[in-house]
Amino acid sequence: MKWLQCLLVIFIVELIYFPNLSFGQSLQSRIDDLNKLPCCDYSEVPGIVWAGNDPIMTVQELAAYCGPILWFSPDEPLLENAEGVDIRVPESLPFEDPADTPIVYYRVRTILKTGDATGEAFTPDVYDENQSLVNLENIKGFDLDYFFYYHKEGGSYGHKHDTEAAYFKVAVWHRKNCPDCRFALLVTRVIGKAHGVNWYDNTLEVDEYTKFPMTLLVEEGKHASCTDKNADGYFTPGYDVNKRVNDAWGVRDTMGAGYLFTGGFKSWMAKVRHEEHRVFPPLPKESLLREGHLVGSLYAPENVKYVLRPMPAAAFHDPELHPFLKDKGDPHWPKEEVFDEFKQFQRWVEAERWVKSLSVAYRYDGNSGLSFAFPLFIVKNFEDPLAGGFLVHRMYLKDKDFRDFGWLLNYTLSASRWIDGYFAAGVEWDRIDLPAGGENSTRTERNFVFETGIKFRVSLAESPLKFLTVLTDYWGLRAGIKYIGAFGVNRLTYVIEFGAGAW
Repeated sequence: MKWLQCLLVIFIVELIYFPNLSFGQSLQSRIDDLNKLPCCDYSEVPGIVWAGNDPIMTVQELAAYCGPILWFSPDEPLLENAEGVDIRVPESLPFEDPADTPIVYYRVRTILKTGDATGEAFTPDVYDENQSLVNLENIKGFDLDYFFYYHKEGGSYGHKHDTEAAYFKVAVWHRKNCPDCRFALLVTRVIGKAHGVNWYDNTLEVDEYTKFPMTLLVEEGKHASCTDKNADGYFTPGYDVNKRVNDAWGVRDTMGAGYLFTGGFKSWMAKVRHEEHRVFPPLPKESLLREGHLVGSLYAPENVKYVLRPMPAAAFHDPELHPFLKDKGDPHWPKEEVFDEFKQFQRWVEAERWVKSLSVAYRYDGNSGLSFAFPLFIVKNFEDPLAGGFLVHRMYLKDKDFRDFGWLLNYTLSASRWIDGYFAAGVEWDRIDLPAGGENSTRTERNFVFETGIKFRVSLAESPLKFLTVLTDYWGLRAGIKYIGAFGVNRLTYVIEFGAGAW
């Protein structure tokens, strides 16, 4: 069967090729370069938020050293015209006592324990979760999450309660040849979550231009979080977000006024931020990052500082909050994983497991059939570094007993926009009935195929049809034209596909 042969060839080629795939400097070579730097010299190291000798740290201290600055729109309704030290958002969870200060919740979701660890990586404190201890000597990295609660969301589909999040990936840099600062915390990636759709994630891979504390722009009324790499108060696609740029949500302050846009981000969607609407993290006195925000000897005296609290498991089980937290991981944290190989650590640094997406659709192009689409590297999507689009495999079976098979290399600009163009090229094997009958009653033609058209998508995650999101949040309709023949068009047909999946 041609489709099985084609799939097997793709799988074998990528099984051989993928482990050696590199889209930039490898993590190992980057670490080797860093280890050549003078001891305790972090001026050329992006993402360093702490360095020291003592490997024992409370989880509250860990969250404080990495904590982001939150930057609100000047017209954010929940500010109630407050500025500077008078701001009181984000808020405490509804079942906790109100606070006279902004509150940010944190969770150490995952701890990566070294394979040769001789002691505990994490020691819980059953009386005060803030005082639970981590031992950096036995740890390679953390997944550190921050949660922001607002008592309501405005604009289109506004509702009571709103819980947003930002995810930090933090590596622990061990410098055994540096007696004065043997450990450092290195933020490698920050993800600002937006409206519960993973494709909308505002993802920033940290580089030499990234300023810390990380600044998160908070969307007016809707409260999605968006990374601001240089902390200038403006969202610049491709700069402030550098992964899946075409799908990244950005910050769309117009939604708070009731306007809903599901296409790509446009600059007019975001309002200019003012410094008096920033909310600062409670950076410890030993933080490397305080100096840039000192006025005299005071740390950001004209801005309010939020208080950090551990994210309680009760929030995930609260009936009113559950819809906003059900997709945000295990309420019981942390989860410990043992990493004894460097390749495991590199996969953790680069992992985005949810994007291993599959699409399945009904197809009609004169014959009925089924269509399947999946990432170019099967376990990893390939994003075009110039235009930001994606290359994926599309295969289809059609005709009697699904005897015809086609394989296409498909290019689309995004995976989440409401409407996008696409084009694809490949090969179709078409079995044709012959009038003679008998053993030679059919023959197979192999033809070059080119297809182009538009793809409509809609997310069902928050709709009455959300029961259909078992495979994917998206369902969609493809309408295209298929050309048979390489340089001369032998046949032209329309193509209609309807089904589940981003592609």
